[in-house]
Amino acid sequence: MRLPTAIKLHKASKTLELEYAPGERYSLSAEFLRVHSPSAEVQGHGNPVLQVGKLNVGLSGLEPAGQYALKLTFDDGHDSGLFTWDYLYELCVRHDEMWADYLAQLEKAGKSRDPSESVVKLML
Repeated sequence: MRLPTAIKLHKASKTLELEYAPGERYSLSAEFLRVHSPSAEVQGHGNPVLQVGKLNVGLSGLEPAGQYALKLTFDDGHDSGLFTWDYLYELCVRHDEMWADYLAQLEKAGKSRDPSESVVKLML
């Protein structure tokens, strides 16, 4: 289990900063954390549900869940996912790959990160 040595919530920039060792610091956006929430609502009991329109979501709070996880509260009301220490570290080290996969899924589904935007594909 990889435990962070420091955790900082930056509400203005909507990021969660995790430090694991000197020089090993990661910054995860609230949007990234929200769309990768380990909750049943997002993970869909093994059939993940694509999260759309989360561009402007922020983190309103965080609290430890026992000795094994963080409970993140998002300003869109989502607060049911427990981010285990191992899962948080995975999100840190696999961020670029996971973000690219998410953007590809959005494009394939014809959806947007922007909650005020609807994407329409024309078949010409």
